[in-house]
Amino acid sequence: MRGCVLVVSVIEQLAQWHNSTVKAAVERLCNYIPEKLQGFCYILAELYGPHIAELIDREMNADVVCHSLRLCKQDPGQPLCHLYPPPKVGLSTAIWKAKRILKTSKDLKSTTRFSNLCAFPLLANLCEKIKYVIRNKLPFEDFDGDKFSTFPTLRGYHWRGRDCDDRNTIVYPGRRPDNWDVKSDSNCNGIWGVDPKDGIPYEEKFCKGADSRGVVLLGDSAGAHFHIPPEWMTVTQMSAKSFANLPMAFTDELDWPQFSEITGFLNSTIGGWTDSLYLRLRRRNRCNHRDLQNISQNGGSSRNLLNLMKSLARNQLLDNPAIVIYATIGNDVCNGNHDTLAHMTTPKEMLSNVMQALRYLDSRLPNGSHVILTGLVDGRFLWDNLHDRYHPLGQLNRDITYSQLYSFLNCLKVSPCNGWLTPNKTLRNLTSERALQLSDVLKEIARSEKFANFDVFYMDFPLRQTAEEWRKMGGEPWQLIEPVDGFHPSQIAAALGTSITWQKALHEWPQVLGKENPFNDQIEAIFKDQGGH
Repeated sequence: MRGCVLVVSVIEQLAQWHNSTVKAAVERLCNYIPEKLQGFCYILAELYGPHIAELIDREMNADVVCHSLRLCKQDPGQPLCHLYPPPKVGLSTAIWKAKRILKTSKDLKSTTRFSNLCAFPLLANLCEKIKYVIRNKLPFEDFDGDKFSTFPTLRGYHWRGRDCDDRNTIVYPGRRPDNWDVKSDSNCNGIWGVDPKDGIPYEEKFCKGADSRGVVLLGDSAGAHFHIPPEWMTVTQMSAKSFANLPMAFTDELDWPQFSEITGFLNSTIGGWTDSLYLRLRRRNRCNHRDLQNISQNGGSSRNLLNLMKSLARNQLLDNPAIVIYATIGNDVCNGNHDTLAHMTTPKEMLSNVMQALRYLDSRLPNGSHVILTGLVDGRFLWDNLHDRYHPLGQLNRDITYSQLYSFLNCLKVSPCNGWLTPNKTLRNLTSERALQLSDVLKEIARSEKFANFDVFYMDFPLRQTAEEWRKMGGEPWQLIEPVDGFHPSQIAAALGTSITWQKALHEWPQVLGKENPFNDQIEAIFKDQGGH
């Protein structure tokens, strides 16, 4: 339903913006889509386009169109969900009239079997690949089975350091060098061979005793850096260029870990700039090159992270220590249930879940590692700064606010967080109260628990400090939130959060970050990245 309403809204606005027919708007949208997916778009246009055009021409809005086309699942007793204000005749009456218009259509019955996108032959294979990746959280293309890949998406090197030999299972980022990498690069940091001047291996000369370490994120959609480009639904900005990254985004689960706060390594193409804990560790010690793992998933929480972290790639005997960031900042209190409080993680459950996770890490991480537990965010920030602003879909006609979007998602039972994305102030406060209780559990674990192979630290999620820094730079708080979903931290928030986290670690936990490598300039002068990440 929500996908249908978004697409129909875009088609309607494209026709309005370009002063064209609805049919021309559908064709224009398909022409924007990358060539690989255009066939799929044209099939959809053939099946649904005439019906959408007929209803829009009769001044039916996107809610009415999608309900009448039977592209939404309506549970018995569930109210009719709508994003736009209901028509004057009422939503039920408008839907009834629209169905009457379409009743004689012979084509309509044949379209319902395609309500699942993966039923399309053009997408079936890709869907199976993505299902495999989502299920296992391991790179789809990994020929030697070491959990690292030379392919960027489908949990490839956008998520973990790039493999430099995908035919050799003992060559991967993060391992201690094999015989100081005299003959080949066993840890993919680009440093190998022997200095002809003195016969000393470069890895030994530059990295011995350098306190090398990797960074691992165990997180949720914020850590995976979920992002839907606003230009995908802002018709005044829309072009073929807007959708050029659609296949990549699709095969990365609409996540952009390559720009994220913890593991980002590429220059941002989604606004703001990239700064990350990994990049700062790499600048501190060039020997850390490529040693990153983003093991996050959309919907990650202390409950399902226990299964997710089984995809961690770290050998206690062969690999360098790691800094592990445990950051499930919202989903233990966020859910789409109407009785949302009853489905939140309790402090007792949080303690059990996190302790199980830490015991598992203690059996996997090399000695000398570190774990940082990140507290939950105070999500009241979302409603306070966004609820009366116009969503990208509502900017052309000034007709959709974030408050309307939140209510629509709530009605559909797909809200990312009923507890915070609600006009009910009492419920927002109760959700933040539970989040604080769960953060206190993490804080107490860091204070009192000891483990054999790592020490544990705690830090609050730095939202307040991030907002303060951004205000000093002349920014507005709402710019720290993703514009399309109105829920996740934006690219700007991620970059500023990195700086705050780094400064805290530098001053309070310098042992976590390791020593600064005095040979960094020499390494950079002799070796280039040889293809980057």
